[in-house]
Amino acid sequence: MSAMERAMPGDAFQVKDCALITRMAGISSVMNLRELHERLTVCPLESLYHHFCETQIRPSFDDPEFRNDFAVWASRSLGDRVLAERFGILNPYTFNNLEELRDRLVEIVAERASELPNSVWHPASEEFRFMQAATVIFETGVELMTLAELQQAIPAMSQSSVYYHFVEARRRTAGGLDDFSSWLAGLAEETTNFVRGLNGIDFYFLNLRELKRELVGLCRLEEVG
Repeated sequence: MSAMERAMPGDAFQVKDCALITRMAGISSVMNLRELHERLTVCPLESLYHHFCETQIRPSFDDPEFRNDFAVWASRSLGDRVLAERFGILNPYTFNNLEELRDRLVEIVAERASELPNSVWHPASEEFRFMQAATVIFETGVELMTLAELQQAIPAMSQSSVYYHFVEARRRTAGGLDDFSSWLAGLAEETTNFVRGLNGIDFYFLNLRELKRELVGLCRLEEVG
């Protein structure tokens, strides 16, 4: 089934897993606010996606307060709490595309630089490295045919499988849906309430453990209902 197609009635849901292969994005690292502004204007969009959206699946990302790498760097390395909070409230999924996210990041840095004109060259304690990643997909051999089977399968899914189907899927599916919602739209059975519950999960500011807990709770609620 094409990644941008909805499931047709009778199509099985193929449960998959994934991992990231990370590499440098090909542009120079950043040591201060001025350099950050310059690099943001030219960095690959894949790098922005990595630093905002792929933090959930990276085992090295453990910040309890901020969900993106720019906010963490501003807080820990620049010591700029104001800038960190401005980065930290950004939800990339509220933008129409990554170019709009880039524009907002550049705008935020420019605003902060105008507030701190004497600090734009102040060096950070650690450099910021622009990275990007490729997603490696693994077949699990698990196939699902009904909503009930999906509800039973979700609690047993790995966190990386949850990431692939609920978060990463939004880059692949028509309308930016999670894989579960996209597949359920092709079933003949009534799935409206469950899909509504999926759509109601504010997933970006959750870690994968919390996200899976939300999904499992939804499955159990639907089973009781």
